Amino acid sequence: MSRIRHALLLALSVAAVTAVTAPGAPAAPAGAPEGRRAPALSWEPCARPGGPAGMECAELAVPLDYADPGGPRLTLAVSRLRSEDPAARRGTLLVVPGGPGSSGVQRLAEKGAALRAETAGAYDLVGFDPRGVGGSTRAGCGLAADDRHLVNVRPWPGPDGGIGANAARSARVAESCARAGGAVLASFSTANEVRDMERLRQALGEERLSVWATSYGSYVSAVYAQRYPHRTDRWVLDGSGDPDPERVGRGWMANFAAGAEDRFPDFAAWAADPAREAEGLRLAERPEDVRPLFLRLAAKLDREPRESTTAGVPLTGNRLRQAMHTALYADAGFPALARLVRQARDPQTTPVLTPDVAGPMSDEDAAVALAVLCNDVRWPAPSVSAHQRAVTADRARHPLTAGMPVNITPCSFWKDTPDDAPTRITDEGPSNILMLQNRRDPATPYAGALKMREALGDRARLVTVDSGGHGSYLANGNPCGDRAVTAFLTTGNRPGTDVHCAD
Repeated sequence: MSRIRHALLLALSVAAVTAVTAPGAPAAPAGAPEGRRAPALSWEPCARPGGPAGMECAELAVPLDYADPGGPRLTLAVSRLRSEDPAARRGTLLVVPGGPGSSGVQRLAEKGAALRAETAGAYDLVGFDPRGVGGSTRAGCGLAADDRHLVNVRPWPGPDGGIGANAARSARVAESCARAGGAVLASFSTANEVRDMERLRQALGEERLSVWATSYGSYVSAVYAQRYPHRTDRWVLDGSGDPDPERVGRGWMANFAAGAEDRFPDFAAWAADPAREAEGLRLAERPEDVRPLFLRLAAKLDREPRESTTAGVPLTGNRLRQAMHTALYADAGFPALARLVRQARDPQTTPVLTPDVAGPMSDEDAAVALAVLCNDVRWPAPSVSAHQRAVTADRARHPLTAGMPVNITPCSFWKDTPDDAPTRITDEGPSNILMLQNRRDPATPYAGALKMREALGDRARLVTVDSGGHGSYLANGNPCGDRAVTAFLTTGNRPGTDVHCAD
């Protein structure tokens, strides 16, 4: 088996790996259909530069269509860090990535050392790339480069708030995805990721799994816990969205508006801090002055885009807004945003775009990000007038995001009908879920997490962390929240009631 190669986020390479039966692998139940057999995994070393030592990789074969278990197969890239203390080992902890479109293999490489230290040998740590991502089977839409810029994948309205160009682009993208993506792209969905997780559990030979899931992965893991409750052990959902089965991805996107409003004051306080003066990054003397400054600058760039250091890619108001929303995911993004704002305000300086807005995504990354959201549920009909009214209202209510979160997308023109109805999350199942949620999350805002908490009822406890950023555990949270998760994973102790962790 050739080694699955290291890859960077949004530019992950595909590994050429052939599945090999491992000696001693768990056998499939007698008479089980081919699609239900637990395939054996053959592990080999796959160290990543900068990653933890001892990482192993394998590939898992899964049906393209679970309704046709004997038909074509896809492969999923899987990685593992074995417990360093076999006597302490109690099972497998699966790292479930967000997105849609993020890599669990990459996330385990980035977080594995810290997670291994926190869990003290209690688990083998396993990550996987969902179908369409990284080293797993991929598909593309054949999109032109301009349609793959994040500022166009996200449907930012025109400078005047009009959405005619968005509607035309959305129809074009949906047509291209239908033509180029085929059955593989049509299989990218939450329902199939959940089935793939269950197949991975079988392949690992575990009766039950524990999970640390983030962002979209928290929704995937909530659906798994609903469909396979007896296969869940200790379940951590970090950064949850509203699980409303009528909306799912459409609702998550709409919530970006509230998320940006919740989080922007953190950036404003940072950018007005006198400590920024020596760094050349201070934007205003008072935090309350940063927001109007930003809105005025974005409006000016709507009217008069600035040439940037990236040839052919000007700094527009929407590129500035998108850079802002990306920067709000973690405090580490604040300096780059402040620098871009200062450069955009200085007529003598040519702005240097942040990487997220400087160039196109790969065709495969854009395809999976779109396909999962569009394949999960039917979106509203492509009524430009109805979407225009929604954009106009949201633009006035939440000017930071300028109507983008409720704008028309390719999903309204999508050619494939969802194969599975979204799963309704309920309070039926074991009480073994710990939710962790930053109070000011720009992507999965607190209001949406409360909807997930309500749906789960007594199955869950919620640890609210008075912090900002997307995702909390071992990232943007605080020691109180981290301790709660570590204690749950290592001892099973979970708060008796919902708790609040002050900053």
